[in-house]
Amino acid sequence: MTISLFELFKIGVGPSSSHTVGPMVAARRFTAWLDEQALLVKTAHVEADLYGSLALTGKGHAADTAVVAGLAGEIPASTSLAAIKAHWDRATSEGFIYLLGRQRVRFQPAQDLHFQMRQRQPFHSNALSFTARDGDGEILAKRMYFSIGGGFVVDEDEAGRNSRGAEDEVELPHAFTSGADLLEMGAGSGKSFAEMMLENELAHRSLDEVNAGLDAIAGAMDASIDAGCSSMGVLPGGLKVKRRAPQIAADIRARHEQNLSDPMAMMDWINLWAMAVNEENAPAARSSLRPPTARRGSSRR
Repeated sequence: MTISLFELFKIGVGPSSSHTVGPMVAARRFTAWLDEQALLVKTAHVEADLYGSLALTGKGHAADTAVVAGLAGEIPASTSLAAIKAHWDRATSEGFIYLLGRQRVRFQPAQDLHFQMRQRQPFHSNALSFTARDGDGEILAKRMYFSIGGGFVVDEDEAGRNSRGAEDEVELPHAFTSGADLLEMGAGSGKSFAEMMLENELAHRSLDEVNAGLDAIAGAMDASIDAGCSSMGVLPGGLKVKRRAPQIAADIRARHEQNLSDPMAMMDWINLWAMAVNEENAPAARSSLRPPTARRGSSRR
């Protein structure tokens, strides 16, 4: 197994890793590719097409706002909801965006963001393509991307083959493909799972970088828990689901004050933290400013 901890745990806006984070990553990759091909400065107009599942549920998962933010150069781990909203508002009201934050192009979501609900690309249902045009309307480039889950994105060249590039080219001291492999390596080396995984991470980055990355993930989790336990109101969407975490947090505190010896007290808190992060993640791409959410994580160190 060559996947890194920092690929399993991604910090980014919600509500979905495949339908929000992935489209933002894909859109930014397209603009970066245009820049690499010396086409960015020639681009005057951009269009985006969402296919299959992204088209059918894209608006509910904020794939539309994520695409606009990605084209503007935003990165899921470091963007803010204020920035996402600013890019979207400019596109909808003024009809333009700045690719990578510097190349002004025409882009009006109502006309240039197409939801191809009846079309499914053969490689993967979560597909999206981007088209760049020059000032005369001629196509400069068109590329397809696939959001394959967990925030991972592959382009049309990478689809169907190992696509994670340099990460996979690094030889790991403890490469494994199954739990049995991992147990065997642990028995042979006398090392714990944590020690072996740390050595794998150190094949990619320094110890300081590993620790800083872990601190960033833990910080994002803690911020999401705290916000989820204190934010009142109703979650976005037609179902009008009321946030429950704040009331549950108050109930747990009151109950534990009366019974300090409850052996299940910690499980109550863990369940609450999971719900708080879940509720905080749900409106993350369409609500007021929130801290980024660590995908696939809801507990505290």
